[in-house]
Amino acid sequence: MSLAKTIQAARGDAEADLLLANCRIINVLNGQIEEGSLAVADGWIVGIGEYPARDTHDLKGRYVAPGFIDSHVHIESAMASVTEFARTVVANGTTTVVADPHEIANVLGTTGIDYMLASAENQPMNVYYSLPSCVPATDLETSGAKLRAADLEPYWENDRIVALAEMMNFPGVLHTDPHVMAKLEAARKHNRPIDGHAPGLTGKDLNAYVAAGIGSDHECTTAEEAAAKLGAGMHIMIREGTTARNLDALLPIVDERNWHRVMWCTDDRHPHELLVDGHVDDIVRSAISKGVDPFRAIQMATITAATYFGLKHLGAVTPGRQADLVVFSDLEAPKAEAVYCRGVLTAQSGKLMPDVARPQPVDVPPAMNLDPAGIDFGIETAGDRIRVIEIVPDQVVTGQSVVTPKLSGGLAVADPERDLCKIAVVERYSGSARAGLGFVHGLQLTEGALASSVAHDSHNIIVAGTSDKDMQAATAAIVDMGGGLVVVSRGGVKARLPLPIAGLMSKEPIEAINRQMAELLAAARAIGTRLHDPFMTLSFLALAVIPELKITDIGLIDVHRFAPVPLFV
Repeated sequence: MSLAKTIQAARGDAEADLLLANCRIINVLNGQIEEGSLAVADGWIVGIGEYPARDTHDLKGRYVAPGFIDSHVHIESAMASVTEFARTVVANGTTTVVADPHEIANVLGTTGIDYMLASAENQPMNVYYSLPSCVPATDLETSGAKLRAADLEPYWENDRIVALAEMMNFPGVLHTDPHVMAKLEAARKHNRPIDGHAPGLTGKDLNAYVAAGIGSDHECTTAEEAAAKLGAGMHIMIREGTTARNLDALLPIVDERNWHRVMWCTDDRHPHELLVDGHVDDIVRSAISKGVDPFRAIQMATITAATYFGLKHLGAVTPGRQADLVVFSDLEAPKAEAVYCRGVLTAQSGKLMPDVARPQPVDVPPAMNLDPAGIDFGIETAGDRIRVIEIVPDQVVTGQSVVTPKLSGGLAVADPERDLCKIAVVERYSGSARAGLGFVHGLQLTEGALASSVAHDSHNIIVAGTSDKDMQAATAAIVDMGGGLVVVSRGGVKARLPLPIAGLMSKEPIEAINRQMAELLAAARAIGTRLHDPFMTLSFLALAVIPELKITDIGLIDVHRFAPVPLFV
């Protein structure tokens, strides 16, 4: 619609397309609830008041808020295609995501970024991206690609690219690594915000990180850490995902003076949580139930993220903003009853409207080059003390301990009685079959093995179990599927979830993925684990940028030292 026609519609001189009548409008800009009607023309809000319109929807006194925004999410973590993810979250009131395609970029490089950009077209919501900054995340693992600043340069002109994604390589920032500096300079040149990822960073190192132009962080786990980063000038993204849940710990920081620099994000959510609990709406309801003012919780789901990312056309219900709206009846527990995206009724009562298009997933090349028969899971004894990865339930951080290993035939082996599983990360890109080997405590397996091609950040195959035989069978099943998740017991596959899109995502509807995931979790619990989501937990044990002890295909990594360490002490 031309500017002249917009002005005519806003003045009431031309007929609007849609009038949402009898609603209570949540104005996140002035903190008021305004009763009246809302006029929409060509997908844009043109006015509040009484307007002539071709179509009228009587909302009967229900609330209308801006559509919710997820400020940081990896769509790949839902294990669904962009189409299936979008159809799920928009029905819950999320009309915009800023997604980081970091996972698929680590597998397929620019081909992965191109796939995500192409998949964002014609979706019933706004899919924006931050440009992956850490491919690979570190030099302490083997990834499927390496992206330098020059590789990323063409993408800055794409309107869907709104930021440089989380700069996980904070040591690279602090020590002025030239490749890191080039990416930071590119983001500054193109006037894009730079997202951070710096768990536990304090003092002068934090000052240096912020001085580099990095403006946000979603890795805070304590109120003290979040307050320090706010004070240093950062925006805080409070994360409530499937594994990492920081809402309870960080809510104490939110007050009248700083809420406008705090926003919500999910980071990583599995299908079950998306289908049962919801998306950003779930965080809003949880925050309200824990004492946050409903208006404030909605502001942090809308205008704070829109402002941070410079999305001036989103985040508020005012003239000149895109008509992305969520309608609900209960301000104390908002649940989407109707969702409008670009002025079109997109979902009602948690279900997409039947005429909403379903773009088909784009094809991607295979990303598995590995012969499982070449893997050696044996660990020869080299001492009487070993380092062990200690799982912290519901967190991506880990601890570490030193224990005496169980020995058998000159080999260090798993010891289920002490909850000690063997763990391995197997390189899947070059055909080398190289495996980093170690032990993990807290997985709770009494038999069998779990394996996954979702292993942050390079997504090699990660497998943990109580016997080498079951670990071998689990790895072979992953290769056979072209990627996925699997539970093995006594040499046999008990449940599986194929993920043929880069070993990260399924082409199936999200409901089918959820059913397969439920079968996997049931099979995992049958072999002992009681973790909330053992596969999500497993996937983060390879994340060599999150303290304290992790494992990659080159072996154990002490994240504080940012260096490999031997298994035997």
